[in-house]
Amino acid sequence: MESRNHSSSTAGFILLGLSSNPHLQKPLFAIFLIMYLVTVLGNALIILAIHSDSRLHTPMYFFLSNLSFMDICFTTVIVPKMLVNLLSETKAISYVGCLVQMYFFMAFGNTDSYLLASMAIDRLVAICNPLHYDVAMSPRRCLLMLLGSCAISHLHALFRVLLMSRLSFCASHVIKHFFCDTQPVLKLSCSDTSSSQIVVMTETLAVIVTPFLCILFSYLRIIITVLRIPSAAGKWKAFSTCGSHLTVVTLFYGSVIYVYFRPLSMYSVVKDRIATVMYTVVTPMLNPFVYSLRNNDMKKGLRKLRDRIYSSKE
Repeated sequence: MESRNHSSSTAGFILLGLSSNPHLQKPLFAIFLIMYLVTVLGNALIILAIHSDSRLHTPMYFFLSNLSFMDICFTTVIVPKMLVNLLSETKAISYVGCLVQMYFFMAFGNTDSYLLASMAIDRLVAICNPLHYDVAMSPRRCLLMLLGSCAISHLHALFRVLLMSRLSFCASHVIKHFFCDTQPVLKLSCSDTSSSQIVVMTETLAVIVTPFLCILFSYLRIIITVLRIPSAAGKWKAFSTCGSHLTVVTLFYGSVIYVYFRPLSMYSVVKDRIATVMYTVVTPMLNPFVYSLRNNDMKKGLRKLRDRIYSSKE
């Protein structure tokens, strides 16, 4: 029995994708290819603009450039395989390939959340303690925050994948999703997943809620500080520096909380696919627009990058 479970576990899976309707495969391929290209191009432009403009060499933009890089990696883990499957009849993914995809999806996704928390801390220090900003957000501390974000996220991903690798899959190998996510894979296991679900929920609370609470605490402190500013213009100026970050946090955490903070019994295939598309594809695509359209410094940086590209061609 043990050998049968093991062999079935390593046989691989079938990813159903977003829709099983054959008439929708090519339109979906075109839509998600365009979204993926916009994501990569938009985030690459943000990175280039920040690195090419010395005025943007600040902690906030250091974290933003790394967030853009993580967004490129995050979508690249999922979308290319999804695009291949949309044009393929088999839609297969190997057992090892599934675990690898799951690992990098969680590693990059969690790093995103910790970077958003780091950006909230940056705004907290800039607004609530501006005189100590250069010391509190020194390049060394920013680098340590980045390395810590990556280390915690990769350790979390490794632990989760090791936990999933212990499960057996004896019956259906059809994953009702467009990538190897924890909940739909757990649904397929013929092992007792009750202990795994408890560990997954507890660990998810520890890893995902920690940066979220950090963001929440930071903005509560910012709101209290800003409300003490006597002039309306001063209040608006302080809040305006947080608008882009708050928009991205709302998009990212809104869908993440909906998908992951529910018991497995409440898992809904269609609703979870839509919510997952929001934070895996839509949010990384919108991030460059949110930060560039609502940020004068980024607009200047992008114009400077454009002028530099044009001058190099002449």
